[in-house]
Amino acid sequence: MKTRIITAVVALIFFIPFVIYGGIPFELLSILLATIALYEVLIMTKQRIFSVNGIVTLLLMWLVVVPDRYLDFLEELHITEMEIIFILMALLLAYTVFSRNKFHFDQVGISMVAAFYTGFGFHYLALTRDAGLMYVLFALFIVWSTDTGAYFIGKAIGKHKLAPNVSPNKTIEGFIGGIVCALVIAGGFYYFAELPGNIALILTLLVFLSIFGQLGDLVESALKRFYGVKDSGKILPGHGGILDRFDSLLFVLPLLHILQII
Repeated sequence: MKTRIITAVVALIFFIPFVIYGGIPFELLSILLATIALYEVLIMTKQRIFSVNGIVTLLLMWLVVVPDRYLDFLEELHITEMEIIFILMALLLAYTVFSRNKFHFDQVGISMVAAFYTGFGFHYLALTRDAGLMYVLFALFIVWSTDTGAYFIGKAIGKHKLAPNVSPNKTIEGFIGGIVCALVIAGGFYYFAELPGNIALILTLLVFLSIFGQLGDLVESALKRFYGVKDSGKILPGHGGILDRFDSLLFVLPLLHILQII
């Protein structure tokens, strides 16, 4: 517990200045976090980042994660982002021919999903900060209040297992409790921060955001359980890897934009 607390404090001291300042430093931090998260996924799936497939996957993830304005030069080259994605996918598929079965079709799928899974989430992290500091804080409040509520309410009254084969400690009562806490805490933050939008609609959308945040956590738990690892990485002592800390946000952040809250 002491290690977890120290790590959390140090991480916050490091992370908060970037959140407050925003701009290019925060965008670079988002790209760095996405790179570490991708590395963790590749390690879990028994792939090396310093390999042909690892480098191509990394390039694909960078293409997804970087802010759109950095890709404006592609118009001058008369090429689209989708066309580059196709080229990188074709390279991964072509590598299955020359790798002597060390890299096969299933792993192409893993590489593609890993690149989009990590890339999109952190792309929207930077995009959310560009929309304003309060929106990033709102997203963090959604995840923190949901996780905290699910943990404590599930521990207090949880009796019915939610997904025992994936995360044995999570309960249906905790799942519902997380949603309630998100409505109260994140909804309260949205109201008192005077962010634009109808508060009744925001509270309705918060239900979906809280659910998706918990699904993001369960998805990563399923990934780790399938590959037989406890944590996605060891970069944060007592807390695991970057993917362990951002799994819920990777689902919540894109949805904030899809639901047009931002």
